[in-house]
Amino acid sequence: MLTDSPSIPGITTWAKAGEGVWLREERTGKAVMAGRFDPALPGPYNRMRPVEEGFAGLGVGALFGCMEANGDWAAIDEIGYLECGCPQYCDAVRLLMGKKRLLAAVRRQDLPFLEELCGRPDAFCVDLDRPYGRLGCVIMASGMGRRFGGNKLLEEFGGKPLFLRALEATEGIFAARVAVTRHREVEELCCGRNVPAVLHDLPCRSDTVRLGLEAVAGPGLPGGIEGCLFCPADQPLLRRETVASLALCAAAGPEWIWRAAWKGREGAPALFPSWAFAELRTLPEGGGGRLLMERFRHRVRTVQAREEAELWDVDSREDLERLKLHWKTSRMG
Repeated sequence: MLTDSPSIPGITTWAKAGEGVWLREERTGKAVMAGRFDPALPGPYNRMRPVEEGFAGLGVGALFGCMEANGDWAAIDEIGYLECGCPQYCDAVRLLMGKKRLLAAVRRQDLPFLEELCGRPDAFCVDLDRPYGRLGCVIMASGMGRRFGGNKLLEEFGGKPLFLRALEATEGIFAARVAVTRHREVEELCCGRNVPAVLHDLPCRSDTVRLGLEAVAGPGLPGGIEGCLFCPADQPLLRRETVASLALCAAAGPEWIWRAAWKGREGAPALFPSWAFAELRTLPEGGGGRLLMERFRHRVRTVQAREEAELWDVDSREDLERLKLHWKTSRMG
């Protein structure tokens, strides 16, 4: 339930099969019937009729109680077709959203009030059936390692090759994922994890971007992708939670370019929406996504990392040792 926390005032509903639906005000514990089972309705779903006096009475009172309560948040564990049957309750939800930040589960139904809630400019919507939408991920693993003095992606970090940290941070989020690399050893690591890899010998960062985008946005994925994350392979402390947050934001706000940041300092990875794909495919030689983010500065948004070290990359052996020390120290703490 969304309203289990006593610190967030709100409303909880629950159903009893073949009987009805009840609404409870969490602040007082009072409950009332809000839906009544009607066997005459076609089944097997939505066979409850709204009990308007339940919503208009305790329901509206509970919403006004949320407005008067301390704190910035309120919660409603479900808003669906029953709630739509009471105009007073819908009006109270609108008022509540003007006064508090509302955490609510909205059923996916083609009803005007539900569409209105999800279409509000101040609403952040996550589709629980497909929370990350249809996104691609390109793991950028084509660095030559000149400053490092070798292939840094194969260096040991936490008992495994450093490159595998990038695979783990991006696991289970994307509709399509690929690594782009010049290194046969990295391709073999990808093969061991069932991750496609593009092996190439082209010289520029723009080549890596183009090859990766062509691989994840190509005809192999029916319907295509709605955005693409470009993830460096040399940020071993990047958390999966941060990657997932970028994906959630992109699914809810596809008009923006999203990138990780720490206290105002922007970094990688960055997630570009589909409207930027044509630009990414035609970057000037040696250019990367940074050129687009500078050009479309007004369309860049950030997601806060949990700690600054998530944005640290490995350019030198000194960088690697600093990251290893930080990782070990944080685990011990």
